[in-house]
Amino acid sequence: MSTMLEQNAAGGSVVGFMLIKTCDKKVSSKKLPYLDMVLSDKGGEISAKLWDYSPERHGEFGAGDIIKVKGTVDLWNGSPQLRIERIRSKMSTDDVTMEDLIAGTPLAPADMLTIIHQTIDKFENKELSRLVSFLLEQAGDGFLTNSAAVRMHHTMRGGLIYHTFSMMNAAAALCDVYPFLNRDLVLGGIIVHDLGKLKEINYAATGLAVEYTPKGNMTGHLVGGAIDIALAAKELNITDECVTLLQHIVLSHHGVPEFGSPIAPMFPEAQVVATIDKLDAELFEMTSAMSGVAVGTTTSKVWGLDRKLYRHSEDTAYRLSAEEEQGK
Repeated sequence: MSTMLEQNAAGGSVVGFMLIKTCDKKVSSKKLPYLDMVLSDKGGEISAKLWDYSPERHGEFGAGDIIKVKGTVDLWNGSPQLRIERIRSKMSTDDVTMEDLIAGTPLAPADMLTIIHQTIDKFENKELSRLVSFLLEQAGDGFLTNSAAVRMHHTMRGGLIYHTFSMMNAAAALCDVYPFLNRDLVLGGIIVHDLGKLKEINYAATGLAVEYTPKGNMTGHLVGGAIDIALAAKELNITDECVTLLQHIVLSHHGVPEFGSPIAPMFPEAQVVATIDKLDAELFEMTSAMSGVAVGTTTSKVWGLDRKLYRHSEDTAYRLSAEEEQGK
């Protein structure tokens, strides 16, 4: 749930500014138009419905708009949902900016990118270093600014690089524990594993994911990422086995077919990437959800984890960036 909503239990009334992440015009079973929306602020996001929608009465809205809403939070299939009663677009006199509503990463994306490049430069396998560097260069600024998903984990601005950076640090520690692992292959696989999302997802100017592209819906970032690796290797004239191994890591990093991987990890380094990817996403989901409830209480059912969570201390919550903590 979002910052505006987290202080209101189901049935509570809320008023505040939100950012529209997605906005779809639909028709109810009674043949009445309504808006099906996902609204967000720095604290997260919530599904919202505006029933009996009329453009003439309510106005026109789209992804990336800042709005002020009044409504009631109810539970739908165990998850919070905002029933909008009043809505309007942000006016020039409103004291709210995009920066007030978009969650940032705890670390500066540029600083994380510098460390990632330093890590690549230390690879003993120079062919792998060339290939990963090239793919990162192709990714461009979107790797720094864009979120990691449409929903679920790391949905803040800069979430993609933060997810990658967190995984990289966790993997580096594991490589010290398990010295038989090929460190270059693990870290290289992590750095490129989600780059395909930049083509899989349409992003707003804010860096937040809006929706999946047609290509993303049909092929996804695993297949797309593996294709990009092959194309990059051809352009760089790299024929080393590291190309196939890197492709396998990307294709298998969701672990099982139910989550989109066409093949399960077939070597230890691929298993490490898949395991850390799942762990980092779930820990983010857990800490984000727990940041919305008081210590000693449980969350409502978290959709992505299919369970409630218990917050046992102040530490078990997602940390804002230093700038956001100061302004909180």
